[in-house]
Amino acid sequence: MLRVALGAFRGPRPLAVTALFLTAIGLGSAIGAWAPTAAGQLSGAVDHLVLVLVAAIFFTLRIDGMPALRRAPRMVFLAVGTNFLIIPVIAWALTSVLVPDDALRLGVLIYCLFPCTDWFLGFTRLAGGDTAVGSALIPIQLALQLALYPVWLGVFAGQQVDDALAVAGPALLTWFVVPAGIALSLRWLLGLVATPRLSTRIIDAVDGTVPFVIVALIVCLFAGNVGTILADPSAFGWVLLVVFLFFVVVYVVGETISRGFGLSHPEHVLLTMTTSARNAPLMLAVSTIALPDQPVIAAAIVIGMLVEFPHLTALTHLLARQRQRGHARGDGHLLARAVPRPATEVDHRGR
Repeated sequence: MLRVALGAFRGPRPLAVTALFLTAIGLGSAIGAWAPTAAGQLSGAVDHLVLVLVAAIFFTLRIDGMPALRRAPRMVFLAVGTNFLIIPVIAWALTSVLVPDDALRLGVLIYCLFPCTDWFLGFTRLAGGDTAVGSALIPIQLALQLALYPVWLGVFAGQQVDDALAVAGPALLTWFVVPAGIALSLRWLLGLVATPRLSTRIIDAVDGTVPFVIVALIVCLFAGNVGTILADPSAFGWVLLVVFLFFVVVYVVGETISRGFGLSHPEHVLLTMTTSARNAPLMLAVSTIALPDQPVIAAAIVIGMLVEFPHLTALTHLLARQRQRGHARGDGHLLARAVPRPATEVDHRGR
């Protein structure tokens, strides 16, 4: 049913994912408030869930699109430049003005700063975007954001985190480089012993579990920290507002860049989706380990995800309608240029 409805998007429907996250927040909060013993036990499972999440993300990482870099260097430059130069300025400006609490501001910043390396491809394909170049962007952007995480932490944390580089560096090595190396090794071995069709089915099955691992992580985090999170519920209303404004501003910036550089529809879609989708699952895992005892930061990241999925769904419909209008007007030169590989060459995983 899902693949018929969403094609390249694996896992539950976007709005269903949002509902799952809301349910996880409610369940975790209820357990934390009414069953403190169970909450303590769930809190102890956070580290294990982080390892599972990181391993699953890297096991399903798309690493076969690099040849597309040679045919679209301008698109790669625009996407990386927007994600890692322009968006940090936007995020810093919005959070500085609208979020007074240090921990909450840092959580929103962490959510906004890092581009998605997974599900944005599904939305890109649905809207007629260039999934081949999108696949090539994934390892580049993943490497950049993991390298920049401790740097951004040092720049934006201020007094919130002492010696941010020293704190985050070892945590990233222990909790991410090691499981990532194991996961990528298993992926390599799978390619050796299994047929391409079986490999794809196994990778899809693992990837389909990622939203549910995130849900379990949210339940455990909220169960162990609900008191702190709910101490000032109105503050999280500001998080919703800032994330909403962030997406609006980023969309306007993307439209301006697309028009200024005369991007084709596939390029326009790719730029819009890679700058709109954020890598909240990985950043939630990273922040849980690098910044322990900071439940407000984790809560801010989760709340950002609640806005993101409806936003990406709306963008998909908007961009798909733009493509239909372009066909109706006969704008073939804009629609055809930089077209991704034909559908027969692009599997349901968005490659």
